Order: sequence, then C-alpha cells, then structure tokens
Amino acid sequence: MPRLTPALVRGLDILELFLDARAIDGYSAPEVATVTGLPRATVHELLATLVAKSYLRKEKVSGRFHLGLRVFQLGNAYGERIDLVTSGRLIAEEIAAECNETVNVGMLDGPDVVYMAKVESRQAVRMVSAVGRRLPASCTAVGKALIAFLSEAELEALYPSAAGLPSLTPRSIVDRAELLAQLAEIRRSGLAFEAGESTPDVSCAAAPVRDHRGAVVASVSVSVPDIRWGQRAPGEWADVARRGAQRLSSVLGAR
Repeated sequence: MPRLTPALVRGLDILELFLDARAIDGYSAPEVATVTGLPRATVHELLATLVAKSYLRKEKVSGRFHLGLRVFQLGNAYGERIDLVTSGRLIAEEIAAECNETVNVGMLDGPDVVYMAKVESRQAVRMVSAVGRRLPASCTAVGKALIAFLSEAELEALYPSAAGLPSLTPRSIVDRAELLAQLAEIRRSGLAFEAGESTPDVSCAAAPVRDHRGAVVASVSVSVPDIRWGQRAPGEWADVARRGAQRLSSVLGAR
C-alpha cells in the first residue's frame, strides 16, 4: 500500500465530519479538535486551508464552519459522470459472481419495472426477465422494492382502487389490499420478496437503491430457482440483494 500523506488525511477526516446529519449546524474549531483528537494548532491550520480553497466556509458571526462551494461543485461533477446502467451492470456482475445466481437491476417506469442490467447464473434457469424488458412491477420483487417507496397518491394513480392488478402467473398478487400490505412491510424492512409471481418455480429477493438525495431510483434483486432457494435461509438471499443495492447506492452518492 502506498504511503499516505498525513496532512491530507487529516484534512479529509475533517471534511468527512460533515457527512454526519448532526453537522447541519456546523462545527466550531474546538469541536473539530475534540472529535478528531488533533492538536488545536493543527486544526486551525487545516481549517484555514480548507476555507482558503473553498472546501469549507466560516460564518463571520458564530465562527462555525460549514461545507463550502467547492464540495458542491465536486459532487455535481461526480454525479454527471455516473452511468446508472453501466454501474448497475458492474455491481450485478460482482454480486452474481459471489452467489452464482441471477442478479437484476431494475428501474420504475409507470406501473412497470424495466430491467436495466441482468447477469445470468452459470447454473441454467430460464427466466422472463431480460435487459430492456418491461414487467408489471407488482409481480416482481425488483418492482415491489420500487413501488413500495411511492407516495399514496402515486400508488393510487398506478393502482386505482376500482381496478384490478396485472398477473403473470397464478401466484401473482391480484388483490390490491394484499399488495399494499406487502408494500408496507417492504418499507419497514427495506426488502422485497417474490415467490413464483413472475416466473413459476423461481423466488427472488430485492432491495432498493438510493441516490445522493436519498430517493429510491432503482433496485437490485437476486433470482433463484426454488430447488436452490431452500439451500439458504431467505434472510441470506435478502442479504445478497441488500449488498448489491448498498454498493450501487454508494456509487450514486447515498450516505
């Protein structure tokens, strides 16, 4: 491992303090010294440097420090270079290699989930999903992980009370009340499941992907034939999906 520059590491440690939600009121120089454990003289020099380079700004009245314009500019530059499809594909490949099952990345488009990336298991099983294909979100774990985080008004627009739900297999959810109950549990746990609802004899677990604003913008799922689903506890398959979603969320700048 190459040798790190101590002064730069300390400066970055100070900047990372502001990732904490409690930093909304900023930090005073003594607070930075207390939290980081750095000498006060060192802290004052680092803070002055960060302010001079616009990574931090100092309030004139209170003397407290807040993130500066340069951090915002860097964040925007990073965001402009993110390709969700490419990043999703790379992370799907990583997760599929770890679990040797099929991994999907989907995004919501109206009442449908659109598959943006799919990496097949080396263990053959035919599934209805394919890159670019659309399926009813309510019939899939990857879709339910997305619609669970819509507002009540958005859900009502997609699934009017008087209308029925689409069906792909005899196990697809066709009762609106049942769907809403599942979505409430997904919001609570952060995990969605499917048991033969889009492909017979295939079960799935999925987790939402969030961007830098905390908004759900995609989801990651692992799809497993029922003959292998029982080889692990459902929670283990869920952890596979959660790891993929967390990695993609991190790439998108989520905390």
